[in-house]
Amino acid sequence: MSVVPVQSTPNVKGQVSAAEWQARVDLAACYRLVALHGWDDLVFTHISAKVPGTEDFLINPFGLMFHEITASSLVKVDQAGNKLMDSPYEINPAGYTIHSAVHEVRHDVVCVLHTHTAAGVAVSAQKQGVLPISQQSLFVLSSLAYHAYEGVALNPEEKPRLQADLGENSFLMLHNHGLLTCGGTIADTFLMMFTFQRACEIQVLAQSGAAELIVIEPQILAGAKAMIAGVTKSAQGMGGTLAWPALLRKLDKQDPGYKL
Repeated sequence: MSVVPVQSTPNVKGQVSAAEWQARVDLAACYRLVALHGWDDLVFTHISAKVPGTEDFLINPFGLMFHEITASSLVKVDQAGNKLMDSPYEINPAGYTIHSAVHEVRHDVVCVLHTHTAAGVAVSAQKQGVLPISQQSLFVLSSLAYHAYEGVALNPEEKPRLQADLGENSFLMLHNHGLLTCGGTIADTFLMMFTFQRACEIQVLAQSGAAELIVIEPQILAGAKAMIAGVTKSAQGMGGTLAWPALLRKLDKQDPGYKL
């Protein structure tokens, strides 16, 4: 299969609704921010977002690096994985399996973000998973689930098990594989991944010191959801809207091509 250079992707702004175009711009920004933070894995992870007012979703064109993705190059597919607009690109079949599984049952979820970072995979390989040893870990542990490794996610029969394991949670650790977050906005989902990733980095660093770790008291962990709602000023999400404008300002200075 030949790969079409990103520069040759036609601008689709005039072919989609204003709401879809905004979703495309925000999702492309999310891809660029993941690359900017060093969480990408060449072309092998994925972020999806629902097209507003539909059950269809946007996902990355397979073969492009995250720093190359633009609003126009994102591929629009239905729940069955069929492309709904002309595109020179295909989609990652493993990405489709994971993302369609979440979007199929979680109608409250707009965005799904999946990574293979070194710290994330390292903690996903630990039997105890995320340890309650940092403030960041409290945010994660308040809504965390785990899913056992079944190989590369190409088998549609895995989807019901992934759905059952995720349940109503916002954070999912894929054992031996990586991290996943899902939220009601692209901004919330990115901030959740920032927190998940940071919790894993802190855990790996703390463990490397070979010192006895201080575990946060269970009663503090039990009250984490209430604390999070107060800190983020959002009982429904992670307060991503507080950080998103600043993230976009930073991105616009360094890498504004995502808006094309």
